[in-house]
Amino acid sequence: MNKFKIFSVVFLTSVGFGFAQDVAQAKKAIDAEQYENAKSMLKSIVKASPTNGRANFLLGNVYLIQGVADSAKIAYQKGLTGADGARLNNIGLGVIDLDNGNTVSAEANFALALKDTKKKDVEELIAIGRAYTYSSKPNYKKAIEVLNKAKLISPNDALVQLALGDAYYGDKNQNEAYAAYRNAFQFDPTLLRAKMQLGVLLKGAKSYDEAIKSFNEVIAINPNYGPVYRELAETYYKWGRNKPSKAAEYMQTAIGHYEKYLSLTDYSLNSRMRHADFLVLVKDYKALEVEANKMIEMDKVNPRIFRYLGYSAYENGNADLAIKSLESYIANPSNKVIAQDYLYLGTAKFKKGLSADGLSIDTTLYNSGMSDIKKAIEIEPLIIEDLNEVGKKLFAQKFYKEAIPIFEFGTTNTENKNYIEDNIYYGLSIYYANNKKDSKPDLIALQKADTAFGNVITASPTYQDALLYRGRTNSLMGNDVMTIKYYEEYIAKITEKGAEELAKPATTKKVIESYNTIAASYANTDKVKAIEYFNKTLTLDPVNPYATESLAKLKK
Repeated sequence: MNKFKIFSVVFLTSVGFGFAQDVAQAKKAIDAEQYENAKSMLKSIVKASPTNGRANFLLGNVYLIQGVADSAKIAYQKGLTGADGARLNNIGLGVIDLDNGNTVSAEANFALALKDTKKKDVEELIAIGRAYTYSSKPNYKKAIEVLNKAKLISPNDALVQLALGDAYYGDKNQNEAYAAYRNAFQFDPTLLRAKMQLGVLLKGAKSYDEAIKSFNEVIAINPNYGPVYRELAETYYKWGRNKPSKAAEYMQTAIGHYEKYLSLTDYSLNSRMRHADFLVLVKDYKALEVEANKMIEMDKVNPRIFRYLGYSAYENGNADLAIKSLESYIANPSNKVIAQDYLYLGTAKFKKGLSADGLSIDTTLYNSGMSDIKKAIEIEPLIIEDLNEVGKKLFAQKFYKEAIPIFEFGTTNTENKNYIEDNIYYGLSIYYANNKKDSKPDLIALQKADTAFGNVITASPTYQDALLYRGRTNSLMGNDVMTIKYYEEYIAKITEKGAEELAKPATTKKVIESYNTIAASYANTDKVKAIEYFNKTLTLDPVNPYATESLAKLKK
């Protein structure tokens, strides 16, 4: 969401006479994130006065906010010929250079903007500092360096302090950011963005209740300041993510605040897309589908709409529409494809490939879906965290063979938040895929399962069921020595927990399994030990049929 704040701050400097009031109003609209309104006003000014450099600069900024770099460049180039604020347009062109990775050209443009400025001028320095801060390839250190020069010239300038706060925030220097935002609001109590940013810092520190309190203080000053409702929406969203018991409630609250934000800004296609992005975050796919269809009414060809249609169609059970929409989006070379696009496409193919009775899955669609998932991982390796749910759905439907490669991705990165669970499911998927009477176990695959359970024990030594799983896996491999070892270790871990744990029916069942499997593993090499462990089973379950029948055979 920070992208939408680029150059949103007003530049409170002289703007000439003829259109001063209109430009001032446009600046207020930009700060309030009423971009369509601002764009309309600025276009009117430019039409009446094509050489108004400052109006062209602000118009270029709005285009950059909306991701239309070509239009921004045209506005900046026109602004260079202006009389008032022409130099600022060099800075606008410099932002585009930074975004394109051309720092040499950017610095040349910044130098042109500073040429012939007066000693007390800070407007250009502020704009350059914000350019470094809000470029898609930011350089926060450079931004701070430039803005500190402005601070030396005008230490009590609220806009200098606000821009410094943003640069320090980007550089993850929370203390300096807080001081700068606080100073900005003290120097100019009408600068609500500065006060709002104090709440943003609290949100970033996960002090969600304090952040909300701070945002409500902004609302108390001006209940119609739209951006604060967007920040409230994001805060409730993040709080819900961190507090599962309140997730549903907070997500609905977040959506309500975002709707309020939209009502105070605009309902343009661009704003609707931002809304759609937020609905993806809060996983409100019914609302996303409604929003996507409204966007189609406004613009039937905008490619991003196909992304939202694809996501919502998949989540709402329409795999065919999901595949069609996402393939249309990905096929357009002008679109920026993200990992989530391929992830949704792949899982949609899984869903389409599932038979009506849920007992089989189409191999061609499954393989095609796996290809898409691999592309998603190439774009964003940590997308593996989202594969956990995909794998668990396949596992729950008993498609163990198909779940194996899904979980395997998650076992390759220890930073993956689902690392332990992915290893467990990876091992279990292999185990169940090979635990069939009519097929020979794949010993190489089972060894990988054993290793996965070993990874679980290393990462979480208190998770004793991993020992049980290792015992089962080694038993399936016919490795009696390791089978005995892991089942005995499991029993030892359980026993350490005391009589109360051992008395639980689920635990008793697992202990009986352990005794019986250990006994069976000893049966061909040490009958005494085998009899000992079968008798342990009978102390817990005197009529256990497997132990009873096995003991009878051993005593013959």
